[in-house]
Amino acid sequence: MKRRILVTSALPYINGSIHLGNMLEHIQTDIWVRFQKLRGHECLYVCADDTHGTGTMLHAEQAGVPPEALIEAMRQEHMRDFAGFGIEHDNYHSTHSEENRALSELIFERLREQGGIFTRDVAQLSDPERGLFLADRFVKGDCPRCGAADQYGDNCDACGATYDATELGRPRSLVSGAEPLVRQSEHYFFDLPQFSDMLKAWTRSGAVQPEVANKLAEWLDEGLKPWDISRDAPYFGFLIPGTKDKYFYVWMDAPVGYMASFKNLADARGDLDFDAFWKAGADTELHHFIGKDIVNFHALFWPAVLEASGFRKPTRIHTHGFVTVEGAKMSKSRGTLIKASTYLEHLNPEYLRYYFATKLNGTVDDYDINFEDFVQRVNADLVGKVVNIASRCAGFITRNFDGELSPELANEALWRRFVEASESIAERYEAGQVSRAVREITALADLANQYIAEREPWKLVKQEGALAEVQAVCSLGLNLFRILAIYLTPILPALSQAVSTFLNVGPLRWSDIDQPLLGGRINAYKALLTRMEKKQADRLVEASKEQPEAPLADAAGENDGEQALIAIEDFAKVRLKVARIASAEAVPAADKLLRLQLDLGDGHRQVMAGIKSAYDPASLIDRLVVVVANLAPRKMRFGTSEGMILAAGPGGEDIFLLSPDAGATPGMDVK
Repeated sequence: MKRRILVTSALPYINGSIHLGNMLEHIQTDIWVRFQKLRGHECLYVCADDTHGTGTMLHAEQAGVPPEALIEAMRQEHMRDFAGFGIEHDNYHSTHSEENRALSELIFERLREQGGIFTRDVAQLSDPERGLFLADRFVKGDCPRCGAADQYGDNCDACGATYDATELGRPRSLVSGAEPLVRQSEHYFFDLPQFSDMLKAWTRSGAVQPEVANKLAEWLDEGLKPWDISRDAPYFGFLIPGTKDKYFYVWMDAPVGYMASFKNLADARGDLDFDAFWKAGADTELHHFIGKDIVNFHALFWPAVLEASGFRKPTRIHTHGFVTVEGAKMSKSRGTLIKASTYLEHLNPEYLRYYFATKLNGTVDDYDINFEDFVQRVNADLVGKVVNIASRCAGFITRNFDGELSPELANEALWRRFVEASESIAERYEAGQVSRAVREITALADLANQYIAEREPWKLVKQEGALAEVQAVCSLGLNLFRILAIYLTPILPALSQAVSTFLNVGPLRWSDIDQPLLGGRINAYKALLTRMEKKQADRLVEASKEQPEAPLADAAGENDGEQALIAIEDFAKVRLKVARIASAEAVPAADKLLRLQLDLGDGHRQVMAGIKSAYDPASLIDRLVVVVANLAPRKMRFGTSEGMILAAGPGGEDIFLLSPDAGATPGMDVK
């Protein structure tokens, strides 16, 4: 029976670039979605950027751009990164959209009508210099339990305790550095406890993994608390209806972004019914893929909100663990917080898709990237086993038979064994046990290679009268390879497309597994994948050290990597000067860098600028730019950079150098 399925990944926060931690989830989701489509089901995959919160407001303020401009620039960047890894969203939207505003207000009104909303005063920390209430991630101080210094306002990394920010000792604002004040404010709450019985039943219904259900049971047994769904102005988000200075907390409207992205897609297409996927009792499926750090939002708060507002609950929430690199948390200083865009400059994205696939097991275990293992698995499995079958057989067919395959199967029992594995492999994909599917696929590849090795077509071709057997052996090998390529299509879409071209057939389809290629003509073989070298991975890590990123901490707490904030005092230390570009040249070994010699009036400095895609070096000579003049020199692989020129834009060809006012001269301070 054909299923109708809507799938989402957790919404990336816009205050940071996509890194390999984000990519795990989107690759995991994309594999599952592609599998469903390959099996003939209607499966739609939507996502969006999570945009609201104090972090966005401050980030845009520091960048000197409207929040909307920042949001759209980051959305375009995120979409490019996902596309680079073959992630096929049917729609990628934004939570700062009219669809999201309308749906958030509708849900709020329904919750209020059902008696699920109330107000009460709360004590909050407030920044006295900026006049804004501080989210937990914008406050640090001493842990009230163990006394550890420099802990965030919600939990302690040293002892694991959770607490309210008002309990911190010696608190300080990460926005201004000032000591916060405690202020009272009226907040809106969602009465989550009244849904405890429903949630106890729903979390044991198979909607979440057993280990997740056990964790949720701990919270449910302790007793749920009302959920604060509002924040005070100034705040970047949606105003709560009927108020002038109260906004929906980001975790109120962020999950509504799933609905809003689908609504945007449905309105654009015209053939999708929003209610068919979202109304209570809908016979379609809804699947969320998320990290284990946000399971309480998605498996307690979100189902209760949907239940209370008359919408359907998720069919299943697929929860995964974190990504570590070489056994440790991702780190910018070690070069292991690797941006998706940096990876794409060094390695084939299909390698990472495959490596993650070898680890995905349907549990909440963490997944470690070990580069020695990474290289070995790609070379041994993909190149040495799977692709090796095609490279061993194709030449004999094209050289001796003009590319024509045998009209018969040389060993139908072996071929049938490959075909009959389809249901077992499909069950693994369906359950999210992709690593087990991969093990079954590579075990079949071993059988195919063993068959070819035993028949030795390279010897048969030299024997008189044995050409027909050579054609039969190699044709069977290519038929077995085609089945393997179909099984791997959800994981390796680019390889699948290349295989369909090589075999001179249409797109690979699951329904064609039991239809052998007999008597057809293949195209000349071209390398489908090449071996991966460890030095490529080493260069990737080194390049990641050269491109540190320090995004603002987000109030929703969705960024997986290390986070850093600067205070106003730190920002005031930055000294901007006018500089004249005395010379400019491309760095041949770098994809993005130009080497600039800048005249600051009191001497020349060398600056490495990542603007090669936007500017011809010759056009920059004598141009005036704004430069951070007191930036510490940074030793890079291509030389030392002694400053930073200021530019804006989403990247690629759209990078715009900031120009000083008319009449400016080199060395002049910029205010």
